[in-house]
Amino acid sequence: MAAVQGERVIVVRHAMPAVDPDVPAEQWQLAPESRVAARLLRLHVRHPAYYVASTEPKAAQTIQEIAGAQRVVRDAGLAEVHRPHVWFADGGYHSAALAYTRGERPDGWEPHDQVIGRFDAAVVRHAAEAVAQNRTLVIGTHGLALTVWMASRYQLATDPARFWAGLRSPDIVEIDLRAATVSCLTH
Repeated sequence: MAAVQGERVIVVRHAMPAVDPDVPAEQWQLAPESRVAARLLRLHVRHPAYYVASTEPKAAQTIQEIAGAQRVVRDAGLAEVHRPHVWFADGGYHSAALAYTRGERPDGWEPHDQVIGRFDAAVVRHAAEAVAQNRTLVIGTHGLALTVWMASRYQLATDPARFWAGLRSPDIVEIDLRAATVSCLTH
């Protein structure tokens, strides 16, 4: 893997979307009250910042709320783990996601190495651009892709399944590139 340039990266897990079982998760929009929650994360971002987000609306909208009038670049490499549109009831998604973070792969879910490869390429590319602009890189993304990628590069304080389960919507994570450490800033 190529080195990620810079001193730190701020990664934001999207705020809570308006869940609609008839719509694939990658098309969900932010719930109105979630926009306020996302705006509150501005307090954790040092400016100037270079903002980039997944192409999925919930992540892009979360970052736009943090960025305000500043431009947000979109990159499909930061999208959530690709999986079939299946509505899970009674904690089924949570169980499947935990299994995924432990290295299992439910039927039809994107292979871990593909997630890591595309996510890593996007982070390396945008970190270089942020350094060139003398800005802090702020990434808007999703819990599973983020967790799988971070576990491939950094030592997490806990196992990946616990890390993912502990993420909130929204949440903000700081990666100290010099110390190679990961910390949640909002809990």
